[in-house]
Amino acid sequence: MMLENKVAVVYGGGGSIGSAAAAGFAREGATVYLAGRTQEKLDKTANAIRAKGGKVETRVLDALDEKAVDAFVDEVVKQAGHIDISFNLISVGDVQQPLNEISVDDFLQPITITMRTQFLTTRAASRHMMKQKSGVILTFGGGGPQTVAGLGGFKISLDATEGLRRQWAVELGEYGIRVVTLKTGGIPESLADTFAPRDEITESITNETLLKRAATLEDVGNVAAFVASDLARTITSTEINISAGALVD
Repeated sequence: MMLENKVAVVYGGGGSIGSAAAAGFAREGATVYLAGRTQEKLDKTANAIRAKGGKVETRVLDALDEKAVDAFVDEVVKQAGHIDISFNLISVGDVQQPLNEISVDDFLQPITITMRTQFLTTRAASRHMMKQKSGVILTFGGGGPQTVAGLGGFKISLDATEGLRRQWAVELGEYGIRVVTLKTGGIPESLADTFAPRDEITESITNETLLKRAATLEDVGNVAAFVASDLARTITSTEINISAGALVD
């Protein structure tokens, strides 16, 4: 039980990737607090975790709301006594179009949402982690030179997240707080069944890997749990590449 007695907060806990991370944390013994916009989705994740003996609480929350985020984290600490892991996995409302065709508002939307929520959720957690001299902040996506046409501001939002991750890592390191990004080359399971080009994208993701198999949601949960644990206590200010070789460092 790598995360026994740990407390984890997962934003976007009703989404597929957020659910996978939460399940991984709970499986390794953490008490998980799920935050998201839709109670029904949060309940689905929570019920699946409880069915396997995991400890989980839910809260409907808008991660763009500064006061709400601060109050939520303060409440978690008041109830649980501490916060050890914060993982922001909310959707960022990206509109994917070529840059010459996209509107300014649609271009900026994922960048603005990403920066605001990643800053707010990290700051809320770090204020408590600094006092206890420990903690782990996780982000998801990763930056780097790889991209494709037609992504609008989405890839740029990932690169911006990495810049913020580096800054937080530098400023929080002296307090024993680690900041790490998980990056994949895409997770076919996270694509909705109703998404028309699902099979085509799944094949593309798989073919681009060196191992000829893409990361699964379970892989995300497993790696997130490891990185958040004390077994990874020397890892900070970096990316963990779980792309099966699709993204070559």
